[in-house]
Amino acid sequence: MTKYLLFTISIAVLSACSSPDKPKKDSTPKVPVTRLDGLKIAYYANDSVKKYFDYFKREEAAAESKQKRFERQLQKLNEEYEAYIVKKDQEARAGLLSQNEIAMVQQKAQQMQANAMEFQQKEGARIETEINKSLEAINRKVEVWGKKYSEKHHIDMLLIQGQGGQFNFINPSMDVTKEFINFLNENQSKIEKEL
Repeated sequence: MTKYLLFTISIAVLSACSSPDKPKKDSTPKVPVTRLDGLKIAYYANDSVKKYFDYFKREEAAAESKQKRFERQLQKLNEEYEAYIVKKDQEARAGLLSQNEIAMVQQKAQQMQANAMEFQQKEGARIETEINKSLEAINRKVEVWGKKYSEKHHIDMLLIQGQGGQFNFINPSMDVTKEFINFLNENQSKIEKEL
């Protein structure tokens, strides 16, 4: 029995050792270097575009206005609810409300609170979606006009620099932020038409 076991083990070891190795595939990327001489790289500061691009500032101000109007409407609903509760509490303490009327007051108070919460959720979500769509559209247009700016000035690579971005340091001599913002502002009417 032990001879049979030894024979089986030796056959298994020999077959494992004799199995052909799989050929290794080359994982070297095949990215040709086209040119390095004369490569023109520039960048713009994204925060500055948001701060100085007139159209972006106007859209951001409109978004803030919508947000404040929403907050005022929500505050008004909450104040109406609180005023109703205070008034009806005073009436109940003065003995001016029957048990039936107190139950109706509680129902109305719950409905007012539910209406305020529904308004907060639905209107808040609608405004947030609207603002996000508007800002995304502007960002896409800045991207498109970044390409046009680069083509006009023969820039091979236009980078976006921003806090928390992928670039730790970029030589300030490559900064075209001011010029790019001027280009965007000069073409603002065309950009607005495309939106």
